[in-house]
Amino acid sequence: MTKKHSIIAAAIVTLALIVAISYWQLRQFADSPLAIGQETLFTLPAGTGRVALEAKLEQDNIIKPAIWFGALLKMEPELAKFKAGTYRLEKGMTVRQMLALLASGKEAQFPLRFVEGTRLQEWLAALRAAPYIKHTLTDDQFTTLAQALKLEKTDQLEGWFYPDTYLYTANTTDVALLKRAQQKMATLVDDIWQSKAADLPYKTPNELVTMASIIEKETAVNDERSKVASVFINRLRLGMRLQTDPTVIYGMGEKYNGNLTRKDLETPSEYNTYIISGLPPGPIAMPGKASLDAAAHPLKTNYLYFVADGKGGHTFTTNLASHNRAVQAYRQVLKEKNEQ
Repeated sequence: MTKKHSIIAAAIVTLALIVAISYWQLRQFADSPLAIGQETLFTLPAGTGRVALEAKLEQDNIIKPAIWFGALLKMEPELAKFKAGTYRLEKGMTVRQMLALLASGKEAQFPLRFVEGTRLQEWLAALRAAPYIKHTLTDDQFTTLAQALKLEKTDQLEGWFYPDTYLYTANTTDVALLKRAQQKMATLVDDIWQSKAADLPYKTPNELVTMASIIEKETAVNDERSKVASVFINRLRLGMRLQTDPTVIYGMGEKYNGNLTRKDLETPSEYNTYIISGLPPGPIAMPGKASLDAAAHPLKTNYLYFVADGKGGHTFTTNLASHNRAVQAYRQVLKEKNEQ
């Protein structure tokens, strides 16, 4: 072999060695863990290119500065198809796994829990406090929300959002989340209304939802819901007033301070069922499915009264004398608890 050929061969070997080392280093970079010690949310703005992405990742201390980022995207072009959004980066995730996630478009999802028995005002407050929500409602007035949801009347709001845990991605609007809950409730109520028991004293689905909301506020015990429904249905059929405290409390609004007095029960309001006959004008909270089912399929009983038993449930009775004894028993339980 001539000297010239030897030099060329050495150069080829050297070049091959450099390529091999570079490829190995590139693979090492791709498989290296991110520079994060805990779960991290990373937001990739729309229109971000390769150079800007690398700069942002370094600026946010997600990857360490290296010369291999651009080369990796060129060698594996499927990783370069990243999409804007907010992503959840896990501890131990590699650079390649992160880029694959950004290319997948599988954004981080955030849970928002709307609880049974809470009011629309509480839902709106929860929305305002939730992270990564895009707020479009100018205020919490029912008229504003009705317009945003394109509803004709504000009486289609309270009680008409299904309580559940909703998952959303960053920049989901408050109205979009409420619309999901409202549509889910409307569909459920329609199904339940179509299959409800015969001869119930409801003229409209809104009356059924109103009854369900009262049941929701009166008991959290699933086995009792249909019994509570039977009490109120029996009272409606006999022309007796419902006399349920939660309706009075709802009608008091911000005046309610946690204590319900006799004066409160005697103060007129359109929701005070100690004074008005029949159902109040609308729901007083967001009922869950169990309460809606109970309102549509009440147990057939002769119960006209119920009172807390001091043990987490209620005592149901058919006449005033028995009810008064149950009330005394409840007061005795409370007295004994206070003396302990």
